This record gives sequence, structure tokens and C-alpha cells, in this order.
Amino acid sequence: MFSPGQEEHCAPTKEPVKYGELVVLGYNGSLPNGDRGRRKSRFALYKRAKANGVKPSTVHILNTPQASKIGRSTEGPIDFVVTDTVSGGGESEDTPITQSTISRFACRVVCERNPPYTARIYAAGFDSSKNIFLGEKAAKWKNPDGHMDGLTTNGVLVMHPRGGFTQESKPGVWREISVCGDVYTLRETRSALTRGKLVESESNVLQDGSLVDLCGATLLWRTADGLFHTPTQKHLEALRQELNAARPQCPVGLNTLAFPSMQRCSRALASVPTQEDKQPWVYLACGHVHGYHDWGHRSERDPNAQRECPMCRTVGPYVPLWLGCEPAFYVDTGAPTHAFVPCGHVCSEKSARYWAEIPLPHGTHAFHAACPFCATQLNLAQKWAKLIFQGPID
Repeated sequence: MFSPGQEEHCAPTKEPVKYGELVVLGYNGSLPNGDRGRRKSRFALYKRAKANGVKPSTVHILNTPQASKIGRSTEGPIDFVVTDTVSGGGESEDTPITQSTISRFACRVVCERNPPYTARIYAAGFDSSKNIFLGEKAAKWKNPDGHMDGLTTNGVLVMHPRGGFTQESKPGVWREISVCGDVYTLRETRSALTRGKLVESESNVLQDGSLVDLCGATLLWRTADGLFHTPTQKHLEALRQELNAARPQCPVGLNTLAFPSMQRCSRALASVPTQEDKQPWVYLACGHVHGYHDWGHRSERDPNAQRECPMCRTVGPYVPLWLGCEPAFYVDTGAPTHAFVPCGHVCSEKSARYWAEIPLPHGTHAFHAACPFCATQLNLAQKWAKLIFQGPID
């Protein structure tokens, strides 16, 4: 258990400085039931009028930690309640949102109050009594300087992309962060009692595009400067309207197609498109965009798993297209021309290529690329498809 040192005090400013945002992967702009209070899909970090940073001071060994008062998501110090990342983005608007199975005080982000406002991440967090409790099975040790350190039970993993948050950047190496902010190689499994090796050449400083995995949810850190170059909701809406203004047509039914509103796209799986909808559908194997129809399937059990495209006879999955509505996941402001396979979320080409190369933790020791908008694992053979639209004949 760690007790804090003295808090820092600072005079309030007229306009709060924005440090950055933490955005949960797997949610397309909001939680399925909508963002409410501290339970949301994104959290903006601003400079506080009064600093609340704490420092380790006294270490106590408790023989019966269960007897100590330990809170959950209702505790005051918790700014952001992270929800479980459900692959597919949830089934409907009635899908219950439960708190993640990660640690009750999973991690903390400490930002410097002066430029360049460096943000650092640490494992575990302080409760309302300003203490850090580590479970009995969590790895703990004393550093050479005499300070206690440790890891949360399932770990806090961080990956910094090499080259920033752009299409040209490459995935970094996943590391584990300790309570004191030191960087270690990964344990053999997430909950192994033996810590990895100390990586002295790396730090816990977050950069634009850093990923934080809490064993149940993965967060993307965007700096204020990075967000300045990110498309806004208005920009994404303008791209949607531009797509619809081009009046793309189903090459077979010749009916005009239209992408649904941003609000409906953010609840992508809340309703199943029907034949009467203008919802665009795509044959993922070839990229040809059609309207919905119920013929050409090769399997009675799952009609949309194997469909033959009437344009090129290519056989593959047939899914509805949904615009990616979370601006923080875009690496540029390009037009939505590519769809992730197999979920059908649409974004710019550079964004699709970027996320297709990012290995995200899965389970105790596996990694795979996933759609950032719904957390669906991408197809290993084909991670994205370039969309082929047919314009109006008249």
C-alpha cells in the first residue's frame, strides 16, 4: 500500500489547458447506450485549477488487505470508468454496459503543468484515502533506492508507435509499466508473478498515438496537438454528405444508396438493414458496393458469409457498410474509401492501413490487429477492402 506525499497547489487559469484525450478502442464515437457521467468512450484531460498529483511516501504491509475499505467505480478520485471492450461494438441499444474486469484502480496519468505538458502513465491508482493497494497475487519488490514498486495483477501494457500517429509510423514494442512508472518487458503471461526485465532505455512518457492496454480495454492517447490535426465530427459529417451527394447506385437494383446518419453509424449494430433501406452493402472480397439483396448466397446457415458478387463473380462475405465516427482513430482527413474486413467499418485509406498493422493484446499472451471502431479481429488474409462505387447512370 502506497501513501502519497504533499500535493501541489496552483492558481486557477481563465481557460483550462487541454493535455490530451484517452479514447477507448472498440466504440464508434460513444458507448452503445450513450456516454453518461464518468462512464464514457473518451476522456479529455485538462489542467486543473488545483493539482492533485501525489507522490509515494510510506509503505505499509497489510496482513489482511480484505479488511481495508476498498471502493470501486463510485470513488471520487476516479475520473474515467473504463467499460469492457466488446468485440463487434455491442448487439443493440439495450446491451448492458458493465464495468471492465480490469483492476478497480487500473492506472493513472500524470501531466506536467507547464509546457510541453508531458504526460506519463503509471500502473494502479490512488483511492479516496490516497493509498494504492496491490492484490496478494500482484508482483511486488523493493528497488535498489529503497522504494517499493509493483505491477497490477493483469498488468498495464503500453505501446508507443515509431514515427508518431501517421500512416508512415510502425508499431512499437509492447511493454509493461510498473506502479512507479518503470518500463519492463512483458511477463510470460499477463498474471505471472515474475516481472519482466527492466528496460532502462525507455520511459513511461505518452506520445501521440500511444496505446494503453488494461487487460479488458485498450485506450488510445491523443495529445492536444495531435487532435488539432485530426478530423472533427463536422468534417466527418461533411464527408458523409459528400458521399451521398454523389448518389452512388446499386449496380443491379439501380437504386440510390446513402450512408446513414452519424448517430446511427455510431450505434452500428443496433438495427439490421432491410431491403428497403438505402444502406450500402459490400462484397468484401472484391469491394463492389451494392444495395441489400437476399440472393446469391452459398450457405443456408449463414447467408451473408459466402455471397457471389453479381459484378465479378467473386465469392466472399457480404456486409453492411458503416462510417467510422470516432475522429481520434483517423490518421488523416482523407475521404472514406476503405472498409475493414470483416466488420465493414469505413474510413480513409491511410487510417485503414495504419490499424491493419497494429497488433493489439488479446487474451493472456496473443496479439492481433482489430478494427478500432468495433474491436473485431481483422481477417489475416485480407484486413481491408477498397470500395468500388457505381455512380448514377442519368
